Amino acid sequence: MTAVDLPAIPRVLVAESDPWVRETLSDLILGVRADIEVEMCSDGKQAVEWMKKNVPNLVIAARELPVIDGLSLLRGIRTLRRQPPIPFILISNRNDSASVREVLPLAPTAYLTKPLNTDGLRQRLESLLLERRAPVPGEMPALTPGLTLTKFLDKRRDVADGAPLFIDVATALRLSQGAAGIDAALLEQELRNDPHITAALIAAANSAAQHLGKPVQTLGGAIAVLGGTQSANIVTGLSKKRMAVLTDDALLAQASQLWAMSQRTADYARILGRMLELDIERCFCAGLLQSLGDLAVLGCLQEWLLAGGQLTEDVIKKALEEYSAAYGSALRTRWRLPLELRELIAAVYQYNTGIYTREVLAMNLAGQMARLGEHETVTTLVKTKSAKLLKLSVGDLQRLRKKLTGITDPSLLAPVVAEAPEPETPVEDQGETDLLDITAEPVDPGIASAEDPAVGVQDLPKT
Repeated sequence: MTAVDLPAIPRVLVAESDPWVRETLSDLILGVRADIEVEMCSDGKQAVEWMKKNVPNLVIAARELPVIDGLSLLRGIRTLRRQPPIPFILISNRNDSASVREVLPLAPTAYLTKPLNTDGLRQRLESLLLERRAPVPGEMPALTPGLTLTKFLDKRRDVADGAPLFIDVATALRLSQGAAGIDAALLEQELRNDPHITAALIAAANSAAQHLGKPVQTLGGAIAVLGGTQSANIVTGLSKKRMAVLTDDALLAQASQLWAMSQRTADYARILGRMLELDIERCFCAGLLQSLGDLAVLGCLQEWLLAGGQLTEDVIKKALEEYSAAYGSALRTRWRLPLELRELIAAVYQYNTGIYTREVLAMNLAGQMARLGEHETVTTLVKTKSAKLLKLSVGDLQRLRKKLTGITDPSLLAPVVAEAPEPETPVEDQGETDLLDITAEPVDPGIASAEDPAVGVQDLPKT
């Protein structure tokens, strides 16, 4: 291939079966040059078919590709004898000397082993992709004439996969360093209050662990499957997206409200989970992830601004009202979050009539507790289906609220009015519980809304 053969817009072919490694590679490439066309393939056959019609400026392929492996792909490209040779980065799970020696005669540009060193790979990409043009990191293409915000958000709904991040990733990774590199336990502690990072790592872990047959539903479980280094690589990729840091005060104000709401819901869910002997971490994650759709909308509004669009507070609120549910549903479906986790996220706001698990009821009650205003009383919540079926009294809810927020419920200051007892709803006897007997975990400081229709579930087992 001669310089004349180079396409006007550089093309990079990424061939990798793991969707989250593909995502990381795409983020790295676009972070180096935003004008590049990235073609994504999940197996070697797709890559071959694409190259029959296109000449890439760079190929990044996994050695362990299905159908046609990456080594065969490299061998096929080298038999074309193009000059200069097409740059080819081969990535692999194998780092033994025999595997490396097998590749050397084919002259790959680089042979990288997983988990990837993203900093080192970024430097290689810069040397390969910035020779012909100045870097344009973070560039956002200008809006096309006549494109309205409504049309923009409609188009982005099925592809949007980024959102503003609550934590500072660089600081979190630095604080997660142990003697032997990234410490998984420290990493979980640093990341656990960020909704978007939590969802992304859970989705990535389920993609990586499909053969295990048991879905991952917590941040700790995700990091255990991915390992500290790969988790850190994914999080670093998320932090490089254009919408990761909000630049508009009105968008940041909305994001802060969402982060605060999700954190309150997650903390209520954790305490209720401990009280009712449920999966505490799964309840916490479900509460935290209620804001996925809202945050994804804010991320797209950030892109709209960067492309030259205009926003007002009213426009932002209207966009959240109209698009959050659809964005959240599309994102959870595309990321294939486990159904059980999606049911709990949905329960934060609503559930269908029927029979419910204790987790569903606890999540619904946690959401209602989190939405209470400072001057609102819990007495209205004790009459809800969730509180009744869980057999929680006004006193239980008052103590739960004070334990988490320090707020003394206004109903404690009002005169007591006796009410006629209501007939009990038939339900499996679960025993009385009292929050005075609960030793709750310390509430993490930190500060996040909801979608999906609720799903009918089964009777009230303990787990």
